[in-house]
Amino acid sequence: MRVRHRSHLRFPAGAQGRAARPGRCPRIRMNPSVLNPLLKASALACALALQACAVTEPVSPAPVELPARWDATAVSGPEQPISRDWWLGFGSPALVGLLDEAQAGSADLRIAIERMRQADIALQQAGVSRLPAVGASLSTSGGQTDAPGTPSVSRESTSAGLSISYELDLWGRIAAGVRAGEASFVASQHDWRTARLTLLTGVANNYFLWLNLNERLGIARQNLETAERVLRVVEARQRNGVATALEVSQQRAAVLSARTALIPLELQQRQAASALALLLGRVPQGYVPAAGEFAQLAVPTLSPGLPATLLTRRPDLASAEAQLAAADANVAAARAALLPTVSLSASGGLGTSALLSLADPTRSVSLGLSLAQSIFDGGRQRLQIRSTQSQRVVLIENYGKAIRTALKEVDDGLGNLARSQQQEALQRELVAQARRSLELAELRYREGSGDLLSVLDAQRTLFSALDALSTQKLARLSAALDLYKALGGDWVDAPALS
Repeated sequence: MRVRHRSHLRFPAGAQGRAARPGRCPRIRMNPSVLNPLLKASALACALALQACAVTEPVSPAPVELPARWDATAVSGPEQPISRDWWLGFGSPALVGLLDEAQAGSADLRIAIERMRQADIALQQAGVSRLPAVGASLSTSGGQTDAPGTPSVSRESTSAGLSISYELDLWGRIAAGVRAGEASFVASQHDWRTARLTLLTGVANNYFLWLNLNERLGIARQNLETAERVLRVVEARQRNGVATALEVSQQRAAVLSARTALIPLELQQRQAASALALLLGRVPQGYVPAAGEFAQLAVPTLSPGLPATLLTRRPDLASAEAQLAAADANVAAARAALLPTVSLSASGGLGTSALLSLADPTRSVSLGLSLAQSIFDGGRQRLQIRSTQSQRVVLIENYGKAIRTALKEVDDGLGNLARSQQQEALQRELVAQARRSLELAELRYREGSGDLLSVLDAQRTLFSALDALSTQKLARLSAALDLYKALGGDWVDAPALS
């Protein structure tokens, strides 16, 4: 399957039809009753427009090959829309509260909304160019001139005027600018969705990390308690003349090692809490998330669907496509700028030779049509066309690159999720065997048929296995979040601008 650039954006009916088609000379149809000077001006405009019709066409986007299915190592289920409340699948009420708080207090989302507002203002500014410009004036003045030998002369006048000017968008330059503004506004909406998706997955990842470190701290404390219990047994055996001073020293070293292992875990948990506080819009000092059971977290099942549906799921791809549509409109506007500008103007006025009075005024009315064309600008307009076309080519390449990156991220997410599930199952079996080995080693040592080294080795093995199991569970949760993000998340409407 090949995907070429296509726009899903729909604009008002009049905005697109007035744009000059690339590679085709615009026609000017004038009423035969128009005065002869206007006919000459129109003929001159057509002659000057011939140079604009020779501008090179924009470069077509390179095709992107989409696979028919995901990688063979991953399981592709039937197409299912991702739930808007996807986080409920983890079975953590505390996580739901954190995500609601993050969406209400995140500075990143507020910044994205302001960028939407800026794009909306730019769109309104582009739309204003379609409207006529209306101006009004009112003035009154009085004066007196005295010269030697001549009587004084007084001058008084009052005038009021109204003027209207309107640029005819014959070549679609203004319409193209409006289309570019509309596409940029749509892109800003997709950027808000991308920021929201990044925020939600970031909050979930940091909360899961905090819970994981909390569980690992519990495992480390249990390991310390086990080491202290074994130390008491060794000291009792030494008092009875069974154990040696070397065995006591070895077990005390094991206790100190277990205490030392708590310090980096406590530091990492504090850092995870402060990172989560920043995402929530809180001050990090003193913040502690709501406690929860890390082992009770569930891993939801996500259906990737077909690769082709990824183009309609991911907000970053939709944003890239909207930016490409804006670039197309900018190229059309730059091409239309080579053509003459045609403007209509009308003005009317009232004037009297009295001060602060318009009684019995003199009326004046004027109509005009102006035609303006740049004869020599040093190639500035043509360079502007080449610049916009180059920018469009860059956006095309970025769009294709984004599609290929998205395909890789989904495949990686599917593979990581499947492999982490298998590794977690194997790790659970390893923990069960390590716990059984420690129990047997301690029993043999109490009965005097085993040595302390076997107990120490079994203790270290169980601690490492439990710690690795907790880490593997975190990897599986992170893989589920990465897959959710790679698939584009839940498609929600952008907030309305006030």
